[in-house]
Amino acid sequence: MRGGYAELLLILGLLLCTATVICNGLNLLNSKVRCIEEERQALLEFKQGADGLHDKQSLLSSWGSQEEDCCNWKGIKCSNRTAHVVKLDLRGDFSSFQCLSGEISHSLLVLQHLTYLDLSCNNFSILPEFIGSLTKLYWNLYGLIEDHNLDWLFNLSSLKHLNMSGVNLSKVINWPDKVNMLPSLLDLSLQSSQLSMPIPRVLFNANSSSPLLFLDLSSNRLNSSISKAFKHMRALVHLNLSSNNFEGIMIPQTLENLHNLQVLDLSNNSISGEVPDLSKLTFLSKLYLSSNLLNGSLANVLGKLSKLQVLDLSLNSFKGVITEAHLSNFSTLRQLDFSSNSLSLKFSPNWVPPFHLDTIKLGSCDLGPAFPQWLQTQKNFSWLDISYARISDTIPNWFWDLSFNINFLSLSHNQISGTIPLQWLSSRFLGSSTIDLSYNRFSGPLPQLNSNLMALDFSSNLFQGSINTSFCGTNGSIGNRYLRYLDLSNNSLSGELPNCWANVPYLIRLDLSYNNFSGRIDSIGSICNFMKSEYMLRMLHLENNNFTGELPSSLMNCTSLTVLDVGENRVSGEIPAWIGTMQSYLIVLRLSSNLFTGSIPSQLCHLKYLQILDLSHNNISGTIPPCLNNRTAMAQTSPYVGFAHQYDSPLKSANSYIIACYVSGLPVTIQEKIFQYNMPFDDIRLNSKYRSNDYPKRIIGFLKFMDLSSNKLKGEIPREIGSLLGLHGLNLSKNLLTGVIPHSFGDLENLEFLDLSSNHLLGIIPPSLVNLAFLAVIDLSSNNLSGRIPLGRQFGTFTNSSYVGNTDLCGSPLSKECPENAATHEGPQTSSKHDTDFYEHLWFYTSIAIGFIVGFWGICGSLVLKSSWRHAYFQFLDKMGDRLTLQ
Repeated sequence: MRGGYAELLLILGLLLCTATVICNGLNLLNSKVRCIEEERQALLEFKQGADGLHDKQSLLSSWGSQEEDCCNWKGIKCSNRTAHVVKLDLRGDFSSFQCLSGEISHSLLVLQHLTYLDLSCNNFSILPEFIGSLTKLYWNLYGLIEDHNLDWLFNLSSLKHLNMSGVNLSKVINWPDKVNMLPSLLDLSLQSSQLSMPIPRVLFNANSSSPLLFLDLSSNRLNSSISKAFKHMRALVHLNLSSNNFEGIMIPQTLENLHNLQVLDLSNNSISGEVPDLSKLTFLSKLYLSSNLLNGSLANVLGKLSKLQVLDLSLNSFKGVITEAHLSNFSTLRQLDFSSNSLSLKFSPNWVPPFHLDTIKLGSCDLGPAFPQWLQTQKNFSWLDISYARISDTIPNWFWDLSFNINFLSLSHNQISGTIPLQWLSSRFLGSSTIDLSYNRFSGPLPQLNSNLMALDFSSNLFQGSINTSFCGTNGSIGNRYLRYLDLSNNSLSGELPNCWANVPYLIRLDLSYNNFSGRIDSIGSICNFMKSEYMLRMLHLENNNFTGELPSSLMNCTSLTVLDVGENRVSGEIPAWIGTMQSYLIVLRLSSNLFTGSIPSQLCHLKYLQILDLSHNNISGTIPPCLNNRTAMAQTSPYVGFAHQYDSPLKSANSYIIACYVSGLPVTIQEKIFQYNMPFDDIRLNSKYRSNDYPKRIIGFLKFMDLSSNKLKGEIPREIGSLLGLHGLNLSKNLLTGVIPHSFGDLENLEFLDLSSNHLLGIIPPSLVNLAFLAVIDLSSNNLSGRIPLGRQFGTFTNSSYVGNTDLCGSPLSKECPENAATHEGPQTSSKHDTDFYEHLWFYTSIAIGFIVGFWGICGSLVLKSSWRHAYFQFLDKMGDRLTLQ
C-alpha cells in the first residue's frame, strides 16, 4: 500500500513539475525579452562617443529613440535565452566608407557576451586596443583605413574569425608573420588587401594541424605557383583565389590533398592548361574556373564530381562534344555555366537529366539546330541563357509554360521563329526580370508588357502591328515601375505612338529606331513628367521612322538626356534653342535627314559634353556659330571622362565605360546593354559615303564627330573649329560656304575624316594639313581652290577624286602640272602652327614694304617731278625751323 501511495505521490509530483514547466514556458512565450539595462546604457554611451560619434547616414537613429528595448535597435541582436547583446553590426556604406567616424567608446567593454562585431566600411579615427579583450568575437574590419595600428590584433591567439578584406596589408610590416601568430584561426578573409608577389608560405603553418577552414585571398595581385602553399591545409573547406595574377600556371595536382574542400574558386585569372583529375575532392560542391585560359578535355571534371551543385567553366577555351553521359552523375547540380567556350552539346531528344537547374548558362555553345528538348524538364530555373547557340527552329509551345520565376532569359542571336502568346510576359515573371529575344525571327504582335520587367529587348525580329496601350498600360493604370531598358528597334512595327509612356516613368533607354512608326512624337516627353531623379530618360532613339511634326517641348523635362537621336525622319521646324539650355548633359545629338529649317541656335554652344553633332541633310541656313569651340569635350584630345552626372544607380560600375556601341554586324549582348542604360553613352550610327554609307557601328569611346553637311549654310568656316583638337571627323560638304580653308585646321591632330566638298571655298590648301598624321579620308572636290596640292605623308595616298572640280588646283595626283611660281609646300618638315605663323608674318612684312614704297614715292616722287612743289616744300621747312628757333 505504501508502495502504491509513493508511486501516486511520484506521479503527482511529475505532473506538477510538468505543469510548472508548461506555465513557465507559456509565460516566457507571452513575455517580451528586453535587453539588459547596463548594456543598453553602454550602447547609448557608444553612440555619444568620447568626442562625439559622427553618423552621416543616420545608422544609429533608432538608438535611444521612442524604442526603449535596445534589442530592437538597428544593428543589434540579443540572445533569445539570456537577452544579452550578442551581435553588433555597424557596417557602413560600401560606396563611401564614411557612415560612422570619430572615436570608439570604451563602453563596448560592457558587452562581454558579444560574439559578432562588424565595423567594416567605416572611417574611425582610431581602432582602440581595448577591443582586443573581446576575444570571442567574429571580426569584420573590411575597408578600415590603412593608418590603423593593428599590431595588438595579432596578439589575440584565441581569435577564430577575422575579416580584414579591404585593409591595405601592403603597408603592414611583416604581415604574413603576424597572421601566422593567430594559430586558432578558422576563418580568414583578405580580399582586396593589395597583396602581391608569390603567396607567402609563412602565412600557413606547413603542417597538417592547421585548423583553417575558410580562406579568401581574392582580388589581390598574387602570382607565381599555388601548388605548395596549400599542400598541408587538409582541413580547408573553402578556398577563394579568384581575381589575382596567376598566369601560365596549370591547376596543381596537389589540390587533391584537400580532401575536405567544398568550394574552390580560381576564376578570373590567366591560368592555362587542362583541368587535372579532381576526383579525389569527393566533397566538392562548388567549382569556379571561369575567365581563364583553360583548354583541352573536360573528362577530369565531368562525371567524377558527383556532389557538385555549381559548375562554372565559362570564358575559357574548352572544345569538344558534351553528351548526356558526361552529366549523368550530377543529380545535385543546380548551376551550370558552359558559356563562351567552343563546346557542342549533343543530347538525344528524349533525354531526361538527373538534375533540376536553377541557373542555365550555355551562351555561345552549339545546341542546334533543333530547339533543345531537355529544357522541358527544367521547370524551376530563374536564369536561362542560350544565346548564340545556332538554333534555327520554331520555338515549341511547351516553352511558354516553363518557370514562373525567371529573372534572366536570353534566346538572342539565333534563328528562332514563332509567335509569342499575348499574355506570356504578364504572367511568367515575378521579379525584376531581363528578357532578350533579339536577333531572331519572332513575328506577330507585341505581347502585353509585364509590370515587373527591368529590361526588354525584342530588337531585330519580325514583329508587326502597333504599340497599343495594352503593351505599356492604359492611362491611369499602374504601368511598369521597374522597366529601365526597352528596345523594339529593327522590326516592322507601325502606326502612331500611344499616349501611355507616363506609365513607364523610370525608363532610362528607349529605342524605337528602324521601324515604320508615323505621326508626332509629342507623347514621348511624358516619360519625364513623373520623376526627376537618377532614373530619368537618358537615351532616346527614334531614328529611321516616319515621324513628323516638330520636336515636342515636353522633351525639355528630360533634363538627363545624353543621347537624342531622331535622324532619318520627317521632323520639321527650327532646331529648338532649349536643346542647348535644358539638355546640358547631351553627348550625342543626331537630327540628320529631316526637314529642319532656320539657323543653328547659338545655345548649342552650351553643350560642353557634346561629342557627336549630326545636323546633316536638312534645310538649315545661316552661318556656323563660331562659339562651337566652347564644347570642352571636343576640344580634348584624350577620351573625355569628365562627365560624372548623378548616375549612381544599381549598376554604378557602368559609369567607368566611355561609350557602348556595336561592332558593325556584331551586336552586344543583353548584359552589356543593361550596363548601357546606366551610362551616358550609347550605340550610334554615323553616315559617310566613304564607308559603305555607314560609319563603323562600334565606335571607340573617345570618338568626336561633327557633321553639318547637305544644308544651306553660308559664310566662312569659323577658324575656331580648329581649336576642337579632339575631332575625329568633320563634314561640312554640300553647303554654300565661302572663304578659305582655315589654317587652324592643321591643329586638328586627331582628325581622320575631312569633307569640305561641294562648297565655294577658294585659296590654297593649307600646307599644315600635311601634318595630320591620322587623316585617312579627305574630300575637297567641287570648290574654287587653287595652287599646288601639298605633298608628303598620307597626302601621297589620296586619289584625284579628292580634288576634282577645282580648276585652278595642280600637282599630283591631278594630271595638271603646276607652274614654277605656284604656291607649294613639300614634306612635313614644319609644324602646322609654324606654317600658320610663317604666312601671317609673310603678309605682315609684305604689307609694310608695299606701304613704305607707296608712301615714299607718293611724296618724294611728286617733289622730284614737279619743281614748284619742291620749292614750296623746302620754303615750308625753312619757316618751321625759324619758328622753332625763335621759341
